[in-house]
Amino acid sequence: MQDFNQEKQSNGLAKMKAVFATHQPSCGCDKTTATAVNSLPGALAAITAVSALLTACKKEPELLYELNEVAIAGNAADKTKQKSNQQYVNILHTNLFQAGMTSSEAFKLDQLFQSIGDKELAKEVLISNYFNEAGVQLPTTDEMNADIDVFIMDTYKRFFIREPNEAEKTWVKNFIQSNPYMTPELVYFSFALSNEYQYY
Repeated sequence: MQDFNQEKQSNGLAKMKAVFATHQPSCGCDKTTATAVNSLPGALAAITAVSALLTACKKEPELLYELNEVAIAGNAADKTKQKSNQQYVNILHTNLFQAGMTSSEAFKLDQLFQSIGDKELAKEVLISNYFNEAGVQLPTTDEMNADIDVFIMDTYKRFFIREPNEAEKTWVKNFIQSNPYMTPELVYFSFALSNEYQYY
């Protein structure tokens, strides 16, 4: 049994020597050159290891986040230019009737405004007269009370060309709900005489 194992080992060694012999350089190179050729795979392994290490040590790329664009309406602070009499009358007519007025009407009303010393009183009379004319576009009180939030939003967009902030919405809603006599006409009247409405 021992002889068989020894024979097996010697056969294995002989096979290994034969394999190494086939891989020896056949060009008649000396041992130094053969060693250099045999050490080439080791050098490649070392270079590969170093490059892998350098790649692993690279800084993580910075992530960039994009923000969705949101349209933001202007607020009262953006309005710095006061409307002229003609501008005020034209815009008021458009807001109440949803239609423009003729230039001759605007000219007559401008002259009327210039002849009156108290401009605030002139505006109040003009608004009251507009509410009594046919064709004025006003929601009913029932429509206002059916959805106060929508009414407030529409009124702000109509007169101030912007959406109300939460504080404004809450204040106007509480004011309408706490005053049972409140009508869309009175709300429009107060918006048309407000400080913000005098500017654009």
